[in-house]
Amino acid sequence: MKLLIGNRNYSTWSLRPWLVLRHFDIPFEDEVLQLSGEGWRETLAKRSPTGKVPVLIDGDLVVYETLAIIEYLADVFPEKQIWPADRYDRALARAAASEMHAGFTALRNHAPMNLRASHPGKVDADAVRKDLHRVETLWGELLTRSGGPYLFAEFTAADAMYAPLATRLRTYDLPVSDTAARYVEAIYALPAFQDWLSQALQEPWVVDDDEIDVIQGRVAPGTIA
Repeated sequence: MKLLIGNRNYSTWSLRPWLVLRHFDIPFEDEVLQLSGEGWRETLAKRSPTGKVPVLIDGDLVVYETLAIIEYLADVFPEKQIWPADRYDRALARAAASEMHAGFTALRNHAPMNLRASHPGKVDADAVRKDLHRVETLWGELLTRSGGPYLFAEFTAADAMYAPLATRLRTYDLPVSDTAARYVEAIYALPAFQDWLSQALQEPWVVDDDEIDVIQGRVAPGTIA
């Protein structure tokens, strides 16, 4: 198997299936397709049916959407319990993952993932308050039910889906409860996440579209080293 991913520092959708593959010890290779620079869109268009990442290649099969990749892995490796084993929990996990897939647009738009950065105070909490309230409610209910440290006690695909959101809370120091803060710590403590993070911190590339100082006009595009 090969997973085509974007820059580790910024690519939220790439992080999600990568964590599943890495945490559940599924053999795979990855290849970074940069999300900036000369000709990057053309390169993506040649390698991905949608011109986006991630893309999973397994023999002749090409799976090009995050949740579809995760579901394919769950089908191929049922013994890994990528989703919770309990049917009730599995339904809740899939609902939570689908909500992340389709929602939280304010957090996505106002607080792009940037693992190398620390930008406390640069995101208006009022602009993302509704999303913060919803994620607090969702995480709180699931963590109370499971006892933590992950949404269904053990790490599952649902946690992989929320990992990028957890990084946003830390990068921008957004106001959250102690329960949410502990969950963010649990995500960061996961060995698979630490592996991704260590590689992200070594990347030299900058994607201006995901840099808050460029987005908010504090610095000009192309000036962040």
